[in-house]
Amino acid sequence: MPITLLWAVDVYGRVYSLSTAGQRWERADDTLLELKRVTAGKGRCWGIGCDHHIYLNMMPSEAPIRYREETYENQRWNPVDGFTDTLLPTDRWPWSDVTGMTPQPLHSFQLPSRSWEWEGDWYVDQSCGGEPSQTGGWEYAVDFPANFSPDKKWNSCVRRRRWIRYRRYIAQGTWAKIPLDSPRKPPLPLCDISCGGWEMSDQSGRYPFLWGVSQQGQVWFREGIHPRVPEGSSWEEVEVPKEVAQLSAGPGDLLWALLWDGNLLVRMGLSLDSPTGISWVEVESPGNEVEALHVAVGVSVVWVVTKDYKVWFRRGVNSHNPCGSGWISIGGEMLMVDVGLNDQVWAVGEDRSLYFRMGVTPSEPSGNGWIPVSAQWGSSVLSCTDSDSELGPVDPQNSTTNTPVLEAEASSVVPLGGADTPTPPEETEDSALASQQDTPKPFIPASDSFINSLVSDREKACMLQPSITEVPQEEGEEPPPALILPTPETAGHDVPWMNVDLEGTEAARSAQMVEPSLGSGIAAATYTLGTLENSQGVGEEDGPVWAWISGGGCDVDVNSQISWLSPLTSSLSLTPVQSAAWSKQQQQDHKEEISKKPLERSNSVWVRKGSLRWWRDWKPQRWMDVGVALEQSTKSDGRKDSIFFVYYSQYNEKKFLQVFINEVTVLVPVLRDCHYAFAVYTAQRTKQRWPLVLAAQTEKDMNDWLNLLSDCCCECRGITSSPSRQALWSTTSKGDIMIHEPSFSLEGPTNPLACDLMFWRQVPGHLRCVESNSLGLVWGIGWDGTAWVHSGHYGQQPTLGKPQTDVRSVHVYENQRWNPMTGYTDRGLPTDRPMWSDESGLKECTKGNTHPPSPEWSWVSEWAVDYNVPGGTDKEGWQYAADFPVTYHGHKTMKDFVRRRRWTRKCKITLRGPWQQVPPIPLSDISLMPCLAQSRMEQVPVWALSDKGDVLCRLGVSPQNPAVRNVTSRLDSWVITHLTISLQTVCLFSQGTSWLHVGTDQPFKSISIGGANQVWIIAERVPGFPAETPGAVCHRLGVGPMQPKGQYWDYGIGVSPFSLKLSPSIHILGVSFREV
Repeated sequence: MPITLLWAVDVYGRVYSLSTAGQRWERADDTLLELKRVTAGKGRCWGIGCDHHIYLNMMPSEAPIRYREETYENQRWNPVDGFTDTLLPTDRWPWSDVTGMTPQPLHSFQLPSRSWEWEGDWYVDQSCGGEPSQTGGWEYAVDFPANFSPDKKWNSCVRRRRWIRYRRYIAQGTWAKIPLDSPRKPPLPLCDISCGGWEMSDQSGRYPFLWGVSQQGQVWFREGIHPRVPEGSSWEEVEVPKEVAQLSAGPGDLLWALLWDGNLLVRMGLSLDSPTGISWVEVESPGNEVEALHVAVGVSVVWVVTKDYKVWFRRGVNSHNPCGSGWISIGGEMLMVDVGLNDQVWAVGEDRSLYFRMGVTPSEPSGNGWIPVSAQWGSSVLSCTDSDSELGPVDPQNSTTNTPVLEAEASSVVPLGGADTPTPPEETEDSALASQQDTPKPFIPASDSFINSLVSDREKACMLQPSITEVPQEEGEEPPPALILPTPETAGHDVPWMNVDLEGTEAARSAQMVEPSLGSGIAAATYTLGTLENSQGVGEEDGPVWAWISGGGCDVDVNSQISWLSPLTSSLSLTPVQSAAWSKQQQQDHKEEISKKPLERSNSVWVRKGSLRWWRDWKPQRWMDVGVALEQSTKSDGRKDSIFFVYYSQYNEKKFLQVFINEVTVLVPVLRDCHYAFAVYTAQRTKQRWPLVLAAQTEKDMNDWLNLLSDCCCECRGITSSPSRQALWSTTSKGDIMIHEPSFSLEGPTNPLACDLMFWRQVPGHLRCVESNSLGLVWGIGWDGTAWVHSGHYGQQPTLGKPQTDVRSVHVYENQRWNPMTGYTDRGLPTDRPMWSDESGLKECTKGNTHPPSPEWSWVSEWAVDYNVPGGTDKEGWQYAADFPVTYHGHKTMKDFVRRRRWTRKCKITLRGPWQQVPPIPLSDISLMPCLAQSRMEQVPVWALSDKGDVLCRLGVSPQNPAVRNVTSRLDSWVITHLTISLQTVCLFSQGTSWLHVGTDQPFKSISIGGANQVWIIAERVPGFPAETPGAVCHRLGVGPMQPKGQYWDYGIGVSPFSLKLSPSIHILGVSFREV
């Protein structure tokens, strides 16, 4: 890994760098240099000086930075003097650029700044077009402008040659002042700068962009930055709708700006072709009542610090969606944050120490904890805590000495700890006089208005905050407080002041001079500042007090082995500025707590990204390669909240779709164009009958995404892996088993859950129908009549049983029309159906593009003519009719002008699920006795109908033994009849005395009655979609003792273009209100 640098600035304007290969902070060679802020990129670092000038520090490299200056000498031939520099009035300048439009005499070239030097004098380029020339570098042409060549011809009336001179950048490794624009007017004094843009998402750039903010809130862009021109050439103003206070540019195409009113602006349309972007979009601050204080962006992350020093993470940020989708609160109290390479996060804590965000990865961009940046300074080690960064190294042998508990005398004076020994009473005016002589002169650090605002707006009171973990929260929720670690004792020397209130230093000195002597066991709450003045400069004895950090040029990731980023030797939580020293007992308690959980992982934002194909919703419909991302966050109560993003490009414009996981109603695999595809349904997409269809390259990838999305849907709804006793079970026409976990609102009289909002998840298996009751018993019948019982009933984990199989036939129809010239042919009329179609003739279905019902099915035979067709066929399988569509018959007559024949092919499915087989009698229907959830029945009778029409009863069935192999009683004396329901009327039995007729506008196929007045049916059609096939779940609302027939039907999820429908054999569990 290459050696890179981390840059930081203290409150006095001193600049420091820390190498990834080193262990010690290094101060800039220019001791007089004072900077307010720095922003680093790959191989360079920019800074704003206290003189409002911009400075640049280019990292030394083996390859020098050289720039070639060139100009062209132009001449014209005349009959008297030959070629001369006396040109026609309409000609170009005698000395010009390559276009001839700009005059460029040799003496007009000047060095842009003191950071450059000439390598030599001007010389003539002896090559022409890259080839050596014997003409002294001259190129000839007929006239200006024309194509020049090294060959002189009889009609060559003009010539030119190129002069070259190189200049070298000599300021590598030092801070060089960027010259002001000339002759253009430079921007007003800048208060903030940000470097980024060297890793554009659409194309990798080689040089960064520089943005700046003036004190008047204007945004400026530095033009002309190039590998051979690191300083750039000029500033260009970018219009903004409001005044900007601070901005941040990421390595890619993200740019966020902080407004003076606390809101944020996002720059849209950034690219290499348009480096300044197109427009601004405003985003509200994370806190409802707290304004934003600082913003930092990376490749696909955005971090914000609000004025209460809380840290926020923006979820859903991407180059397709620069604005993101919501805020997540991250634990910790920070003054500012910075996002560096690999989206790693650096921060200046409330205690003015430096921190690094641990665990930041592409799949978990928010990380899971803060660790201090512990590096050596002089002979000590600088760490995140007060004891490390301000009090010097801790002696392990003396770390348990007594420290008196103190209180600060004034709110503007915040002590960092006490001395090793209390002030003895014998100290008199001599010590006070010596202290007065060592007191330095007042020193005001070089800091801009932003740093001053951070200092002056501080609340003076600090509270003990015992929490060590961090739980990201949604916007508006209070994040947990950060842990305040104990302050170990000093190593025998006085403690310098932290820059909490710079104006309080005078009061501190006065208080030190008049402070009365204290008894044993008590130490003074104020300290002399005399130790600050030494050869290292003010505030440097025990390490800098940090004000700014920039990690844009520090190449660190989660796998980097950096000596000064060791989480095992330091705390994982923040240490805010402490207003008093802590007792020995408090120190031991906190140390024990940290030692027990040195690497405790906190909940945070988790992301999985990938590439899929998306079936575009609009015409022309086609597959598109898209990027997808599933982003999951954790709420304060531990629940998961996820968003699924689909990123695509249309007409070179980046766009995205987003689906909130808590709005997903069902996830099903589908078969589309030989792709391993799956459909994502929401309530809105179900009503539109157009789901989100995605396809993976392999079946494994499809199953992985389906399982991941299904798990996220269950987590955000608090659903466990095993179905509960209140689950609603259903089967689809394809044999898929779906369940829905009801909530309290399902039985609420005022807020019933709409059917189209129910979430259905799939249970492994393949059945024709299922039946269940409130005790957790679930039985089913396979397509071959085999009885199955669910082995994962309530309170137990499911176990995989024997495989469930099914064989089906897929049909396509070959259609032909009679022609007087050729007889029956596959050339029909323009109004005819396709020559290969389904049974209805509305859809074209050929043998080549017809697939099994779903990816789980596989072919087990080849295509063959089907002779077992209603109406009969001839010996070749043809059926004849007068026209399409009419009744077909198996013999040809004089009036038959069309014919068709059916081709069939068998497919098979084999699935394993949590089902136990109950042999040996094949069944056609089954029913369990409904019972309340609080029922104490030990055994539940199971009634069934065999495939031969016999009524069967299974005894001894219980929740503990759902598939008991006991005596099966056969009731041969019963007459087997089929009960049917009117296609236009649903009859509901009430009080056992009469029938009440419930008028409907839709025919129904099946009905199921459960407890707590639950009535569910399968409808033939859904209102508004007359062309759809049966299979919509409906719930009767308003059913009660006083109104047994209810009020109206609630239509839920039904058929889709991909055959997602519920079968006519839905069986719904009787639900108990008290159990729910």
